[in-house]
Amino acid sequence: MKKYIAMAAVTALFSLGMVGCDVETDEEPGGTNVEKMAGRWEVIADVIDEQGNVLYEDPYEAGAFEIQTYNTTTNSSSQMWLTDVIGSTPQFWDFRFKVDVNYEARTFSATDVCYNAEMVEIEAAKAAGKPFLDEDGEEIVAGKATVFSGKVLEGATKNLHGAANDSIVIDIKFSDDNYNFIYRLSGHRYTGFKE
Repeated sequence: MKKYIAMAAVTALFSLGMVGCDVETDEEPGGTNVEKMAGRWEVIADVIDEQGNVLYEDPYEAGAFEIQTYNTTTNSSSQMWLTDVIGSTPQFWDFRFKVDVNYEARTFSATDVCYNAEMVEIEAAKAAGKPFLDEDGEEIVAGKATVFSGKVLEGATKNLHGAANDSIVIDIKFSDDNYNFIYRLSGHRYTGFKE
């Protein structure tokens, strides 16, 4: 009988120990340091000239596609990620890189950055003196992106139901683009509704 009482006592103490581990904190949950610039966006890519005039609307007839902006793992207020890879599927150019942020102005930019992990690997191999070569023995050069201007405009557009919605505009160029185009990605924060 003592054996059963001892087992019941151990079980009771163990149960109390599991319940007693609730840690309280005075910290309030909050957003990230780039909270108002981060999000999922539906954009269209047009080709512009250096003055910002549209030369070709939706040149690849891709229609609207998604991009994302989000905070870094260090929750930096001066950088964020920019990507067109949703899940594992590239939507436009297969880019994912960090951009420099001016959070107060809601602007961002980047100059000659390797635009995805493959390009970073190619650049690192070249720096180590072991460049990647194609089937003809020619060196493969890492593609780089330049974001001339990126801006999040709070409440600048309206969604399908007439409510204010944020918009985004990004002027971007890729060094490995055969056409040497400057693309303007412009659109609005993703709402889940078909516009």
